[in-house]
Amino acid sequence: MNILMVLTSHDKLGNTGKKTGFWLEEFAAPYYVFKDAGANMTVISPKGGQPPLDPSSDAPDTQTSATRRFKADTAAQAVLAHTGELAGVSGADFDAVFYPGGHGPLWDLAEDADSIKLLESMAAAGKTISAVCHAPGVFKNVKAADGSPLVKGKKVTGFTNTEEAAVKLTDIVPFLVEDMLTKNGGLYSKGADWQSYVVTDGKLITGQNPASSEAAAHAVLSQLKSHA
Repeated sequence: MNILMVLTSHDKLGNTGKKTGFWLEEFAAPYYVFKDAGANMTVISPKGGQPPLDPSSDAPDTQTSATRRFKADTAAQAVLAHTGELAGVSGADFDAVFYPGGHGPLWDLAEDADSIKLLESMAAAGKTISAVCHAPGVFKNVKAADGSPLVKGKKVTGFTNTEEAAVKLTDIVPFLVEDMLTKNGGLYSKGADWQSYVVTDGKLITGQNPASSEAAAHAVLSQLKSHA
């Protein structure tokens, strides 16, 4: 199993002067689900190198067993510090792609031509595509083979408007994930705020929030194993 993980390179939270980036749990939990299953992982970002970590995801109250494991894992830290560049990657080399969230992807990956091309090529090839929390925002400009939005007519989830309101960033983000998915024709559904909720529709797997990242990774694995 060859799995690609795509992280953001964007570190500015709008014009607030605050930092953003990727959400630690949403990288660490899937990383260890895949690693423990023996998958080969490649981690990339638009700029390559060390992706920016959302400082809020490093706070004491957001730590999980996966994030604590990551903090003690120098090998995993080295993988993260030396991500490859998105532009040089072909989806043909991978069985699945997983996008961790954090607010960063709303600014860079949602508009990134290389990310859009990667997702469109993997979708056309029938590969498994997964994104959690804010990362379903990367589907904003991605088209299916017929030119319609990738998520049109597909069951999807992602960070809810009420969760965004709870973190007081509704007026800061460039778009709301729930609204965008619905506008693009996605059949959006959600669970309770901050609880694990994952939706699978064919080869498209989406998770609602940080708590959904581990379950989303397991859904990716089970799909790859069933098609192995």
